[in-house]
Amino acid sequence: MSSLPLPSAVAQQHSQQLCELIHHDIALQGGWIPFSRFMELALYAPALGYYSAGASKFGTAGDFTTAPEMSALFGRTLARQLVEIMSLSTPHILEFGAGSGKLALDILTELERLEQLPATYSILEVSADLRQRQQALLNKHLPHLANRVQWLDTLPAQISGAVIANEVLDALPVHLLRWKNFQILERGVSSKGSSKGSNFVWQERLLETQSLLELAQQISVPDDYLSEISLTARGLLSSLCDRLSQGAMLFIDYGFGASEYYHPQRNTGTLMCHYRHHAHDDPFFLPGLQDITAHVDFTAVAESAIDHGANLLGYTTQAHFLLNGGITDLISDVSPDNLREYLPLSAQIQKLTSPAEMGELFKVIALGKGIDAPL
Repeated sequence: MSSLPLPSAVAQQHSQQLCELIHHDIALQGGWIPFSRFMELALYAPALGYYSAGASKFGTAGDFTTAPEMSALFGRTLARQLVEIMSLSTPHILEFGAGSGKLALDILTELERLEQLPATYSILEVSADLRQRQQALLNKHLPHLANRVQWLDTLPAQISGAVIANEVLDALPVHLLRWKNFQILERGVSSKGSSKGSNFVWQERLLETQSLLELAQQISVPDDYLSEISLTARGLLSSLCDRLSQGAMLFIDYGFGASEYYHPQRNTGTLMCHYRHHAHDDPFFLPGLQDITAHVDFTAVAESAIDHGANLLGYTTQAHFLLNGGITDLISDVSPDNLREYLPLSAQIQKLTSPAEMGELFKVIALGKGIDAPL
């Protein structure tokens, strides 16, 4: 970790405050909290968590780059799929975790160009800081569409139309489990020595939470195997499906189906942290200043939706989704001889679709109700 960039004194103080909050929570819970609780506080504690505080997170100035930050072609291609979904249901869009607002900007810009604007574009954003950034970006570039965009504090009672979530599921808290000696243990976090700074230590306990135990017992893995289960993702899917009357939900994220997610060789799990464009596996490093993620189990996502009345409408790689959606058509009006414009766009498509970049690891899953035509 010594090779990672050092934060400013102000940032270190911010992390210290969050550490004190987590240590206090550990003490209140008798000296141990499940990792899911640690991840929840590290990412979402009010005013202190990574997504709740004001530091830059996306793009070159942040800790990682998402597809919308990489290229407007991503949102423009996604917009074409949203047109189809809205035509088969209702003209409404709900986006979860809109990040900097760049995806919403690109989608609305393309929908306006296609003369297919939704009646409403709703954004559910838990971070007050990110909400302000999204509002500023959209007000700057699309002020004439302000009456169509709204921000929500909670899930609406009823949902119809199109729902999109790009790199949202990977940031939901996960439980860390270890299958060892015919037992299933839950990995949690305790305080080590002084309750200051990142003085956290791993501690495992016999898994007792019944709902989690039942899921874990269905997973066949070798002995001494560490991996994750996200009850939060399952809960979100069930809530969405219960509220969805007609429409389709698109989740875009990095992950695998269950057989690959729990592959025998993936015995240390998928937990990953991102800090200043450096990836590492230590969630105790500067809490509040780094992102903490886990890959998505798309089988669990599909099963949770199906259990709550939704249908699986599609599942494919990001590369196939974007190519089938016509991403290459979007640069057809730029001449290959115009190298200044054509080469950057071509490079962006390469990053979004190449197996060596985002094309294969990222998946797109579509789940819906009341839609019979193939997307």
